[in-house]
Amino acid sequence: MGAEPYYGPDFGLLRRQDPELAEVLLDELARERRGLQLIASENFTSPAVLAALGSTLTNKYAEGYPGRRYYGGCEVVDRAERLAVERATRLFGAEHANVQPHSGASANLAAYAALLQPGDTMLAMALPHGGHLTHGSKVNFSGRWFDVVPYGVRRDTELIDYDEVRDLALRHRPKVIVCGATAYPRLIDYAAFRGVADEVGAWLLADAAHPIGLMAGGAVPSPVPYADVVTFTTHKTLRGPRGGAILCTAELAARIDRAVFPFLQGGPLMHVVAAKAVAFGEALRPEFAGYARRVVANAQALAGALGAEGMRAVSGGTDTHLALVDLRDTGVTGAEAERRCAAAGITLNRNAIPYDPEPPAVTSGIRVGTPCVTTQGLGPEELREVGKLVAAAVRDPGAAERVRESVAGLLTIYRPYLSEY
Repeated sequence: MGAEPYYGPDFGLLRRQDPELAEVLLDELARERRGLQLIASENFTSPAVLAALGSTLTNKYAEGYPGRRYYGGCEVVDRAERLAVERATRLFGAEHANVQPHSGASANLAAYAALLQPGDTMLAMALPHGGHLTHGSKVNFSGRWFDVVPYGVRRDTELIDYDEVRDLALRHRPKVIVCGATAYPRLIDYAAFRGVADEVGAWLLADAAHPIGLMAGGAVPSPVPYADVVTFTTHKTLRGPRGGAILCTAELAARIDRAVFPFLQGGPLMHVVAAKAVAFGEALRPEFAGYARRVVANAQALAGALGAEGMRAVSGGTDTHLALVDLRDTGVTGAEAERRCAAAGITLNRNAIPYDPEPPAVTSGIRVGTPCVTTQGLGPEELREVGKLVAAAVRDPGAAERVRESVAGLLTIYRPYLSEY
C-alpha cells in the first residue's frame, strides 16, 4: 500500500470550485481512515466503483429498459445496464435481474408490488428478532399496507424456529413468505422455507441484502435455487455502490420489471447502475471468493474474542459477516457501548437482541461486522485484538485514549483508500 490517500475522481477540481463541500468529503475520508469501521452494513468500495459514480452517466435520463426507453440518446447507457444485468445473472446463476432499484427498501417494495395487493398476508421475520423494517414493521409501508404475520427465533437457541414458521404458514396461508434478516448471524435454511412455501402455495422472497457478497463469493449458500425472488443491496458485503437489485425466475421477470418501472421509480440512476456493473465484475473475479471467506473467518474470530471477554455472542457465534452481542453481563447498554466505542475510535451500532428487555433506542446489545476491516486487509489475528479493544472500550470509559492509540497503531498498516488500494 502507498502512503497517499485516494480522494476520488476529480477531487482537485471540486476543491477549487467548492472548498466548503470538499472539506466535508475530506472530513469523511479522515473519519473513515482514523477509526475502525465495524458497521455490518457498510463497506469500502473500490476506486473503480467511485469513478463510475462520478461519471457523466449521471446526466442521462433513461426511463424504461435497454432498447425500450422513453427518452432518446440512451444507446450508451443501455450498454452499461446490459453489462450490469448480464454480470448479475452470471454471478448469481439467476434467470433474470433488475438492477434499477435505488435501495434495498425500494427493491423490497417492488417485489411486494409484483406479488401482493394491499391487505394481502405475508409471513416475515420480526424486527426485534433480526428482521428488517421493510419486513412488516408497523412504522414502515410494509406493516401499514399488508397483513404481516411475524415469526422469530427460539428463546433457548436464538435460532429461527422452522416449526413455528410452518405452523404460522399453515394457520395464516400467506401469499408471500419472506426470509432474510439484518441482525441474524446464522445461515438461513432456504430449502426449509421453500418447502413451507410450496406447502401453502406461497411465493418465497429472500432478502439477501446483508450476505449477498458472501453468496457471490461462495462463502455461504445462496437462496437463488430456492426463492422465486431475491432482493439485495449492492453496498454491504458485495462492496459496490449504495443501491439495490432484484433477481427472480423467468416466470416473474415481466412482473418484477413493471413493478420497478413504471410503478415504483422513474428514471434509474445510470451512474449507479454503471457502478453496480463494476462491482458485479469485481465479484466475478477469483480473488473475491477469498475476500468473502476472510470476511466470515474474521467475524468468527471477532465473535470468539468478544465471548472470551464475557460479551456473549447471540446464538453462540456466527456463520456470516456479523455478530450480535449480548451486553447484559457487562451492565452496559447497547447505546452506551456505542458511545464508548465511538470515543475510542471504533464505530459500531447498538442493536436489539432477541427478547430484549430494553427499548430500541437503548438495547441490550451491539452488532459488529467485518466487511470494512476485511477490505482493509485485517485478518483473524487482528480481529481477535480488535475484540479485546472493543471489550476494553465498553467496560471502561477511562480506556478510550489507550484503545484509540491501539486503533491508530493498526491503522498505520491497514488504512483504507491509500493510493494503491
